[in-house]
Amino acid sequence: MSLIQALPSGALDIVGDIHGEIDALEQLLSHLGYDAQGRHPGGRTLVFVGDFCDRGPDSPAVLMRVAQLMASGRAVAVIGNHEINLLRNDAKDGAGWYFDARLASDHDKYAPFARPTAGERAAIVAFLSTLPVALERPDLRIVHAAWLPGQIAAARQLPPGSVRSEYDHWEAEVRRQAQDGTLARRMAAERQQWPHDLEDPQHKPPFLQAHADNELLKAMLNPLKVLTSGVERQGTDPFVAGGKWRFVERMAWWDSYTDATPVVVGHYWRRPVVAAPETLGSLTPEEAGLFGHIPPFAWHGQRRNVFCVDYSVGGRWRARQAGTPHDPQYRLAALRWPERTLLFEDGTEVATTGFDA
Repeated sequence: MSLIQALPSGALDIVGDIHGEIDALEQLLSHLGYDAQGRHPGGRTLVFVGDFCDRGPDSPAVLMRVAQLMASGRAVAVIGNHEINLLRNDAKDGAGWYFDARLASDHDKYAPFARPTAGERAAIVAFLSTLPVALERPDLRIVHAAWLPGQIAAARQLPPGSVRSEYDHWEAEVRRQAQDGTLARRMAAERQQWPHDLEDPQHKPPFLQAHADNELLKAMLNPLKVLTSGVERQGTDPFVAGGKWRFVERMAWWDSYTDATPVVVGHYWRRPVVAAPETLGSLTPEEAGLFGHIPPFAWHGQRRNVFCVDYSVGGRWRARQAGTPHDPQYRLAALRWPERTLLFEDGTEVATTGFDA
């Protein structure tokens, strides 16, 4: 046993990033045919790709529901970057439901959101500590963000339950490398020249090279971070993502994936709409770069055997903030395997296209 574990045999329903949207999850489970205990008349198994929490109205309910389904033996899951942030007490944008340090700053953007009791907090941490980084079987691989051979090989050597300790080890190494060179001094100089908060979307910074170098070091040195947050490269123009200005951008790692085994991921905020010119205008630079040229239900990558099942339900906070019905661009979906069809939480079913493993 390691942080790469076995995917159950049989038919699967692979659920995308949920981000606290408990109503969408319950509706999706009902349309998929699961009862309250997670039983399916066809003996299917649920697979969750991570990012259960943050931004949505009830992250505790989502986490406890997934934990209950897994405890019953009717579901499996991998950990996402948002769960790792929680385990490491690393408060990020959208995590005010859990972290007091983010409560005030997240209130106007994401409230109302449920907060866990002390008992629920302990149960959530205990549950997340058990999750693997990836699941596999001969015909399929599941990981939150990226399947890269070197990083997968590193994770295979790590025991179950070691995500936080190993992640902390690598983050300490990142800090050591940043401090041992000139990077820390260069970043301090840039902060003096640019005093605004990088979480302030109203003040676009110039391209801060030291900050870019630091982001890239943090993104790519830690193998567990690569698997749960993806592959990144230096950008050219600062942009807002995850509630702050960024200087590196995600890469379409699947364009270099040459293995025959298909991979299903979440993480990347795909949209269930045709990428028409008017639609492209609403995409973030990362979304446009990763999926702007790919049909919304198509497999992608060099071998057309990678599929992102995250259809951006985590963006529904925008409609709640505006007091409007949720935008159909933000939905929760499950990929049914081996059928390779998508089922959305409103019961809509569509066939995926372009699969060519």
